[in-house]
Amino acid sequence: MRIVIAGGHGQIALRLERLLAARGNEVAGIIRKAEQADDLRAAGAEPVVLDLESASVDEVTERLRGADAAVFAAGAGPGSGAARKETVDKAAAVLFADAAVRAGVRRFVVVSSMGADPEHRGDEIFDAYLRAKGEADAHVRALDGLDWTILRPGQLTDDAGTGLVRLEAHTGRGPVPRDDVAAVLAELVDTPATAGLTLELISGSAPVSVAVKSVAGN
Repeated sequence: MRIVIAGGHGQIALRLERLLAARGNEVAGIIRKAEQADDLRAAGAEPVVLDLESASVDEVTERLRGADAAVFAAGAGPGSGAARKETVDKAAAVLFADAAVRAGVRRFVVVSSMGADPEHRGDEIFDAYLRAKGEADAHVRALDGLDWTILRPGQLTDDAGTGLVRLEAHTGRGPVPRDDVAAVLAELVDTPATAGLTLELISGSAPVSVAVKSVAGN
C-alpha cells in the first residue's frame, strides 16, 4: 500500500511511519519544514514538504494521488493558541479530507482526541482544541467519498508501548503510550472493516491486533 500521512513529523506519525514501512508499505509524510525531512527518511518515509495551513485543495490532492490510504495526524501542538487550533486541528483536517475525496483515496484514518465535540463549551485553549477536533471529525463523517475511521486516544504518554489496549466506542478516560497509538493506527489502516467507526483508545488488556479485529467484527 501507499499511505500518505499529514503531520508526518509528529511524535505519533514518526512511530507510525516506522511501523508501516517495516511492513513493506510505501509511506509518505507531509511536513511543513524541509529540515524535518531526514527524520522521516530515517523512519522509512518519503518526506513531502507542504504547509497545510496555506496549501490549496488542488495542491494537497496532487500529493494524495495514487495513495491507497491517508492518515490525518497533524496538530497545532500544546504550545499553540486558539487560532491555530482552527487553522490546523480543524481547517487542515477538513482540507486533507476534501483532497482525499478528490484524489479518490477512500481509506481515511483520523487521529482525533478523546472528548472532541463541536458543541464543547469553555473559553480555555484546550476547549477550543476539543471543538476544533470535533468539528473536523463531523466534517469527515459527512463525506460519502471516504471509508473513514476516527481514533480518539486518551492521555498520551511517552512510556514504552505494551501492545495491550482497550479499543471501544467508549472506554472512559485513561492514559495510552504513543507507541500503542501508532500500533493501533497501523492496524486500522490495514483493516477497512473498521470504516464508519469512531473509537476511543486507552491502555488495556487486549493485544492490538485482537482489539482491532474485535471492533471490526472479526
